[in-house]
Amino acid sequence: MNLLNIVIPDRLIGQRIDSALATMLPDYSRSKITAWVKSGKALLNDKTFKPKEKVLGGEVVALTLVKEKTNAWLGEDIAIDAVYEDEDIIVVNKPVGLVTHPGAGNWTGTLANALLHYDPSLANLDRAGIVHRLDKNTSGLMVVARSELAQKNLVEQLQTHAVSREYSAIVYGHMISGGTVDAPIGRDPKDRIRQAVVEEGEGKDAVTHYRVIDRFSHHTHVKCILETGRTHQIRVHMSHIEHPLIADPMYGGKIRFPKKADEHLKDALKGFNRQALHAKKLTLSHPITGEEMSWKAPLPQDLQELLAVLSLYDGE
Repeated sequence: MNLLNIVIPDRLIGQRIDSALATMLPDYSRSKITAWVKSGKALLNDKTFKPKEKVLGGEVVALTLVKEKTNAWLGEDIAIDAVYEDEDIIVVNKPVGLVTHPGAGNWTGTLANALLHYDPSLANLDRAGIVHRLDKNTSGLMVVARSELAQKNLVEQLQTHAVSREYSAIVYGHMISGGTVDAPIGRDPKDRIRQAVVEEGEGKDAVTHYRVIDRFSHHTHVKCILETGRTHQIRVHMSHIEHPLIADPMYGGKIRFPKKADEHLKDALKGFNRQALHAKKLTLSHPITGEEMSWKAPLPQDLQELLAVLSLYDGE
């Protein structure tokens, strides 16, 4: 437990106190500071106060910092493919079938459980240092923070779209060229489990850029670059433009067999049992040094095999 006495300078007069404290304590997020204020861990003249109160100048705020675990998740001995790590971050290549963090129906056996075994100190961070997620059946690169300062910086980079995330996807249909889908995403009003493109003002802004990598007669291998990061964004946007991902049970519908499809092609499409999506490339500024860093994860074996079948039996 640490007790800090923070004197708020005159240059911050007029600001909200929680905002001023965030300026004085750059290692911590404003949301965390606001939570401390609301819980009584921050006192102004030995009294509680509201985060929205304005700075008058010269106030002394007594802040009690208690180091505590932020979740009850347990570490589990699950293999992790760490493609890079230093004292501030870990970059992992998540396999298909691994849920990102515990939740309804998946309280154990997740990436978060694996990370807590790999580095038990992550128990002191919100969500074990995880700052973004991949769907259970999407493979590829994710970055994990190892300190509060790194986590705060990475979250800010994601919020300002400073992190570049490039995906490989295999979709139904023959695309002529690339393009951009700029369509807001929100809860599907007919099915609360699903996301959907919704009317302006009813969802969150969502922008996906896509470029053709390889064309087949009835399918296309595309590169998708996220400008925003909404739940199921690529899956929803590709379905919206009538090019859903192969084997996407939620947004792709039934298997589409081309007319006169060879049995090899039919077997490959029937046997592929997860959405054809892989987080291939991740680029960001190191949260502490500011250095631009980039990583690539090769296509997993199942996607390589599907592309090989398409090249042989769905050629132009």
